[in-house]
Amino acid sequence: MEKDDLVPIGEAVRLTGLNASALRYYEQHGIIAPAARRGATRMYGPEQLRRLVFLQVGRRLGMSLEDIAGFLHGPPDQWRGIVRARIAALEEQIRQAEQGRAYLGHALQCPSEHPVDQCPHLRAALDRQLAEVAPAP
Repeated sequence: MEKDDLVPIGEAVRLTGLNASALRYYEQHGIIAPAARRGATRMYGPEQLRRLVFLQVGRRLGMSLEDIAGFLHGPPDQWRGIVRARIAALEEQIRQAEQGRAYLGHALQCPSEHPVDQCPHLRAALDRQLAEVAPAP
């Protein structure tokens, strides 16, 4: 696609996998705007298509539409703050997923019929976690 190429909304839908109603919603909420209109048809260029793809990536990364709008339209200090916060949240999700993988992996290797109740290692790990989240008396 050449820099000056514009595609109608139907082609933008095909290229991005988004619904036309989603594109209109994002436009209505100031997140993305078509490059131009030809009659009543919204036209999108390479910049808008990249922004729409970023919007999808951002949503998969757990970003809110407000954060995505801030990333796309905010000054550098704003969008960098949004990115730092999202990275911190992703790192926490990774930590939790790794912990969950360790628990489940151990449960699969444990010869007990019911590892949560019968496996000493898993019980001890769960008791430690319980102690971390239980309120102090």
